[in-house]
Amino acid sequence: MRYDILIGGEAGQGPNIIANLISIGLIENGFFVFASREYESRVRGGHNFNIVTFSEEPLFSNSKSIDILVALDKNTEKIHKEDLKNNGIILEGSHNNMFYIGCLFKILGFDFNLLDSELRKINDYSENIEEAKRGYDSKNTEFNLKSAKSENKISLMNGNVAISEGAIKSGVEFYYSYPMTPATGVLTELAQRQKEEKHKTIELDGEIACINAAIGSAIVGAKSMVGSSGGGFDLMTEALSLTGMAEVPLVIYLSQRPGPSTGLATYTGQGDLNMALHAGHGEFVRIVIAPGDAKEAIERTTQIFYFTQKYTIPGILISDKHLSESHYSFTEKPQITISEKSVKWPARFNSYESDENKIATENINIIKKNVENRINKSKKLSEEIENFKPFEIYGNKDSRNLIIGWGSTKGVILDIIKKVDCKFLQISYLEPFSKKIQEEIKKAEKTLIVENNATSPLSSLIAEKTGFLIKNENKILKYDGRPFIFEQLLEEVEKRIKSTKEIEK
Repeated sequence: MRYDILIGGEAGQGPNIIANLISIGLIENGFFVFASREYESRVRGGHNFNIVTFSEEPLFSNSKSIDILVALDKNTEKIHKEDLKNNGIILEGSHNNMFYIGCLFKILGFDFNLLDSELRKINDYSENIEEAKRGYDSKNTEFNLKSAKSENKISLMNGNVAISEGAIKSGVEFYYSYPMTPATGVLTELAQRQKEEKHKTIELDGEIACINAAIGSAIVGAKSMVGSSGGGFDLMTEALSLTGMAEVPLVIYLSQRPGPSTGLATYTGQGDLNMALHAGHGEFVRIVIAPGDAKEAIERTTQIFYFTQKYTIPGILISDKHLSESHYSFTEKPQITISEKSVKWPARFNSYESDENKIATENINIIKKNVENRINKSKKLSEEIENFKPFEIYGNKDSRNLIIGWGSTKGVILDIIKKVDCKFLQISYLEPFSKKIQEEIKKAEKTLIVENNATSPLSSLIAEKTGFLIKNENKILKYDGRPFIFEQLLEEVEKRIKSTKEIEK
């Protein structure tokens, strides 16, 4: 059984704090949690909301139907009341967010002492605790929830924190960024932890400065990383080519939001895949990896550090707002890949074609050899990625129906394949592209693709690499800035599978 709590209000009323605290309460009571947030690009006013979905079993998406609606303003009730279940609960009035978090703990049957201990971590906690206690005492327990049992401790983490954790595990020494939603969470997380972890987090005045500074620290032997969203990544592309020519190991974090231009600054989308694959002038090898949840984000971040260091190439770790800012719960310990530094200072680099001493040259034979050496890295890289699960098959592996996805769509697809006869092909390594993917696609009779964009760049990539064309009617695309929700995707998949069965009859 899955339950959904929606907390909504204006910016500044604190729905995010309620969501974070109730998520902690659920985790501590043994429940798995998936929590997302939607917010407008404004400091005050508007309509923001969080959805916290929980269950005794692992889950990775939100539902449309709501069990508890916490309305911090009248607009929230007006917008979301129609999604409330028949036996759902509404919490509304003129109270502040601390009152409502107390109400939620009581309604769910959780011990107030847990909430008390969490609130004591916040400044000026005494008033918060008093208000939360008033809310707690004002309600009765409505849900007969028994503490769920889990053999292992449940971790709760959003994508940005997970990527930060992966970078720290990889031994990152410098992280450069200019704040740009939704990548800013890595900047703030690494800044908060830099004293204890001994790395340096540096905010500069723009993305061009950031990537060039990152290249500077990388060429003296420091593990370096830079992060931004689409518009900031645009500005980095000339320097990206520099890393290709000079063979500098650098990790670039690209967290997508809808474009073009400023687009939707605080919403989600997967429209930048082609940019990640092809940005920069000239021909050079890169690696592009897209994790699908928080645990995988830790693992894939350590892997991209490994490959960029070993092959002295740029690597692009691509996420989106939904993955970067949603909270995922998991019990398995992430598998960490250890990377050794490849650059030993003093070393020489050049942005021009150069000889073995890194002195610029226009010699035909040297140029030809240099180009071949750079491009030939691709062969060894393509072979080695097969040791790191560049793709994964989930669900009924004997099913004739296949869903393909990448990045943040992983979660909702994992949830719906529990309800339909489909297997799921998640592609994590987008460049290089595993040759074995073609074999998996050939096994299916019906192939669907799910993406948060309008043009389905993954379909184009699959066609380029395998020759397999996915029909337009089998592309399930969403491009309104919002992620797929459980019921929505389930309906779209069922329609397409049903049409196949009707043809068979």
